[in-house]
Amino acid sequence: MCGICGELRFDEQAVDPGRLQLINDRMKARGPDDQGIFVQGSRGFGHRRLRIMDLGAASQQPMVDPKLGLGIVFNGAIYNYPALRGELQQSGYVFYSDGDTEVVLKAYHAWGEEFVNRLEGMFAFAIWERDSGRTFLARDRLGIKPLYLTRDTRRLRFASSLPALLAGGDIDTGIDAQALNFYLSFHSVVPPGRTIINGVRKLAPATTMMVEADGRVRERRYWRLSFERDREEETRSFEDWRDGLLDELRLAVRKRQLAAVNVGVLLSGGIDSSLLVGLMAEAGTDGLHTFSVGFEAVNDEQGNEFEYSDIVAAEFGTRHRQIHVPADELLRELPAAIAAMSEPMVSHDCIGFYLLSREVAKECRAVQSGQGADEVFGGYHWYPPMVGSESPFDDYRTAFFDRDHADYCRLVNEPYTVGDHAGDFVRDHFAAAGADDPVDKALRIDINTMLVDDPVKRVDNMTMAWGLEARVPFLDHQLVEYAARIPSRHKLGDGGKKVLKEAARSIIPAAVIDRPKGYFPVPALKYLEGSLLDYVRDALLSDAARKRGLYRPGYIQTLLDAPHDHITPLRGSMLWQAGLLELWLQAQGV
Repeated sequence: MCGICGELRFDEQAVDPGRLQLINDRMKARGPDDQGIFVQGSRGFGHRRLRIMDLGAASQQPMVDPKLGLGIVFNGAIYNYPALRGELQQSGYVFYSDGDTEVVLKAYHAWGEEFVNRLEGMFAFAIWERDSGRTFLARDRLGIKPLYLTRDTRRLRFASSLPALLAGGDIDTGIDAQALNFYLSFHSVVPPGRTIINGVRKLAPATTMMVEADGRVRERRYWRLSFERDREEETRSFEDWRDGLLDELRLAVRKRQLAAVNVGVLLSGGIDSSLLVGLMAEAGTDGLHTFSVGFEAVNDEQGNEFEYSDIVAAEFGTRHRQIHVPADELLRELPAAIAAMSEPMVSHDCIGFYLLSREVAKECRAVQSGQGADEVFGGYHWYPPMVGSESPFDDYRTAFFDRDHADYCRLVNEPYTVGDHAGDFVRDHFAAAGADDPVDKALRIDINTMLVDDPVKRVDNMTMAWGLEARVPFLDHQLVEYAARIPSRHKLGDGGKKVLKEAARSIIPAAVIDRPKGYFPVPALKYLEGSLLDYVRDALLSDAARKRGLYRPGYIQTLLDAPHDHITPLRGSMLWQAGLLELWLQAQGV
């Protein structure tokens, strides 16, 4: 796991190594173990290294293979790299390192652009060809690893984080009006390629980009998730689906144990992370480290789920740590957590993952995490209303969107009262072929879009802020493909995730499975009061916010006067959403 960056010039100018170094330095937290820069004329590449797969110096990056005429900067983990390495060796390739980076480089040489279809894991990388001047960029199927871009007629830059690109300067930092509409409507999800910053874009998941030496660009999507089923799959018994799912899960977890360091688990106490603990214990993992975080209760809402994480830790004899975060520490560390976000993310548990990762990184370099299970197996409350829906888009929008378009227009100032882009995007997604069941339509957009630019991005940003690698078995692409073929009726029973719960019964205690569904609770960010309310008020009423002019002052004052009265359908604070964006922009110096 690492941070990567690069600059490709199309104007016959040389890359400025100093500017590239500024971008690379901004990602030090992603790769605290080492760093490197490679500049040759009109192209330059940077890398920050976190040693996980291969601890040796031979895997240092940027990695250049003079014999093949190729170089690479790579971020991620390829879990089937030993098998790919063996296949390449049989074809005559000779390896000088023990990690996955060199395998990716030689696989590109052997099999061309299509080699990405052979990769199992999470990745974002750039491979450059010495002789042709071309550069090949790619991102994994489910967008677990990020890749941000800024491009004009003179040059293209890329990096693993948006703030890193800002450090390089020469970027239009105005607010993207369409992205603002997404942020304030679609639960802060801004789909690729846009970001909230005009001059920064992001490569979509499951996408490759070939950049020619003269700046011409060709993008290709290499993987699509299908919810279509044949007759046998539609009629297959629940028990067969359940048993097959458990086999897929065992394989996904086992793959993600591949590392040269210990791999722990972020244990929330929910079924998803608890199941990971159980499967790792079943596979014979000794001395497994598990970690849970909790916050103070506010407004009679509990701030931790230690009751359930303790059950799992005791059942499997893990080396467990409870991390308690008092209210004063939450406020003290919140600015740093916001600064660590590549994009503004309103979800309350960002601060939870940030503080949890800080403590976990003291004992582990890599962890498994349960993100993705709710989106893949139908665990959220907005899925049941979709069953048999005659208006799937309308029902989804009512349950998921933070506000309708009319309310959006009342919130933002005139330059930003653009069309209903978020609504149009979701409507078009629901109308696309490949998912006929209304539930499948919701699952598809959540897996392909919401999951990528909310939970997955959240975990990547907050763990990498402390040099911690997070692995997400529920987003193994083969497991996700298997789950998409399971009829929705097998997912939504028993309060959601029925097939996953029944698969888990042979692994983890029933008390964890049959509990009420929980969330990662940070009540203080839902019910803003006291010092936290002052913190948000100061940001929204600051000179910087006034000059920026995003919001109508009257609407903001209404939120400030009664923050508890303005909660979104997804149980978030409308005030926190507006304030978080301003806080993030100020943290990034925008």
